[in-house]
Amino acid sequence: MIATQRFGRSGHLSTRTILGAAGLGKVTQAEADAALELAFVHGVNHVDTADSYRDSELRLGSWIQRHGKTFFLGTKTGERTAAKARESIHRSLERLEVDAVDLLQLHNLVDPQEWETALGPGGALEAAVEARQQGLVRHIGVTGHGLTVADMHSRALGRFPFDSVLLPLNWVLVQNADYLAGFQRLVARCQAEDVAV
Repeated sequence: MIATQRFGRSGHLSTRTILGAAGLGKVTQAEADAALELAFVHGVNHVDTADSYRDSELRLGSWIQRHGKTFFLGTKTGERTAAKARESIHRSLERLEVDAVDLLQLHNLVDPQEWETALGPGGALEAAVEARQQGLVRHIGVTGHGLTVADMHSRALGRFPFDSVLLPLNWVLVQNADYLAGFQRLVARCQAEDVAV
């Protein structure tokens, strides 16, 4: 079995390997079912998708409709305004065939202008908080890519107490001293504030 780790203040014991479901959007339902079955047989209990991953939410929704939701489910919105994010959240719930998701993440929030829009008045964060108050979303996170992502996530945590941050770490990125230093600062802050990484 895959070892588990507490997913920040959510308290969920997520498997250290989670299923990133982007690929499910490019395959048939039968192929998606086979991938999900394989992951679940090996104990994976955390699935991460997004509204922008083609038909991934539909593939997961079909699985959930037939088998139930027995895993921690996260999705993402790439919208930056509250109005569009609200629509995205409701569309995701419909496609996933669930009343609520465990985690809603503001997707790839690294561009400074988009960051200000999403986290400012009338931004996507407002819709996420509203959805959490309505019981549609349990936790709120932020994701990103690129060399500035760690610093942008640290800034985001200064603006709002996000429950999770998602960003890459690999051999190529750790060769960049600035990226590695920013990543280490972010992880230290997340550990201190009980934010899942």
